[in-house]
Formats: sequence, structure tokens, C-alpha cells
Amino acid sequence: MKITFLGTGTSQGVPIIGCKCRVCDSVNPKDKRLRSSVMIEVNGKIFVIDTGPDFRQQMIRERVDRIDAVIYTHEHRDHVAGLDDLRAFNFIMKKKVDLYATTHVQQAIHEQFGYVFKEKKYPGIPEVTLHTIENIPFSILGVEFIPILVKHMHLDVLGFRVGNFTYITDANFIPEEEKKKIYGSEVLVLNALRKESHPSHFTLDEAIKLAQELKCKKSFFIHMSHQIGLHEEVDDELPENIHLAFDGLHINA
Repeated sequence: MKITFLGTGTSQGVPIIGCKCRVCDSVNPKDKRLRSSVMIEVNGKIFVIDTGPDFRQQMIRERVDRIDAVIYTHEHRDHVAGLDDLRAFNFIMKKKVDLYATTHVQQAIHEQFGYVFKEKKYPGIPEVTLHTIENIPFSILGVEFIPILVKHMHLDVLGFRVGNFTYITDANFIPEEEKKKIYGSEVLVLNALRKESHPSHFTLDEAIKLAQELKCKKSFFIHMSHQIGLHEEVDDELPENIHLAFDGLHINA
């Protein structure tokens, strides 16, 4: 299984518009963070989790010309706003793109992209097929996804385990029953917004503590704001086998 970190930043991305802090002014490419998303390549299939506002840029950077399915974690704009750019894959693949989401997320997609679902459609809009998922395992083209229900303050968000790889974004609480689904993962991806407390995201210290508790062989942090600090400085201070992810990072799981 090949994992590509398409984006590792929080909702505003890094650099933030108008910000002059040393992170936003950094020339290190690892401090440039598009909105969080990940691509999974397994058994010849390509899956993307979330299509944020930077989806088009991410696909061009990685030279992607095919997607077998998109799976959504939740409905916030920094995770769904790039849905319109799926139309490029309609043109390339000559078919609809399969989207997997809960009924709640599907409702939000209908509200945000109403033109996609009108009976009389404007030419050139995205052609998609919605599939309903719940907090039970499901398969796409023979690949099993195990949902992990986490809390993003008051909002339900789904993380996913695929084989030995677990991906969790936008969370500040994971129930004990859901943690059991993560144990034994070779690789854990977890959100770590910043060092200071936040009402809806894990802090850096909280993410470290949780990664150590779950005892995965390797952990990578995503959904980072500029407030977390410079990539190289923070990464050097992390415990063994825990790292900050960065845009364009490729790993195997």
C-alpha cells in the first residue's frame, strides 16, 4: 500500500493570507501546507480521502489521471470544497466518480453543490454517484475500509483504517471502543493543530500522548496550522517514530 500526503495543513492552509510569521515566511517546502487530504494506492486501486479547496493543485502535482473512489470524513469546506474538480476525471475516465459518505455528509454536499444534482443539468458539471456509509466496515472494489467514529468538538467525523494504515483528521476525542479499531496499525495519521489548547482539535502534546497510547509503529501528524512552528524544529523534538507529515510525502504501509 502506498500512501501520499496530498495536503497536511489546517483549514486556512500555510502560509496564511497576509501573515508575516516565520512559519508563513519560511522558504522550506515542508512549511508550505495545503489543506489536508490523502491518497491511498492498494491492489491497483486509487482512493482519495477528502477533496479540499486545493484538490486540483494536489492532483496536478502528483500527476493523478484516475480515481477509483473518494471517501469523505465530514462536510467542512476544507474537506469537500474541491468536489467540483472531480469533473476532470469524468472526462478522462468517461464515467462517474464514486463518492462514499454518511447521509449527513451527503446532505451537506447536496446543499453546497446543488447544481450537481439538479434534474436538468448544466453541461460540464461533475458526474458522481453517492454511496452511503455508516460506522460499520465496507468494501470498495475488494478493499476493506473500517470507519472510526471520532468527535470534532460536537461534530461526528469518520476516520478510516485500511489494512495496517489508519487515518484520522479533525478530532479532539476518540472513544475507547473506537480506539480498539486502531490498535495494531503499522501507521497512524493523526491531526495535531498547534501547541496551544483548541476546542475541536488535538494539540501537539495530545496527539503525541495518543500516538504513544495506541502503540502504532509509526505515527505522522497532519492538519497543522502555522502556530505549530517550523517543521524542522518541531520534528526534531518529537519522540522516536513520530513525525510531522508534509505535503508530497510518500510512505508505504
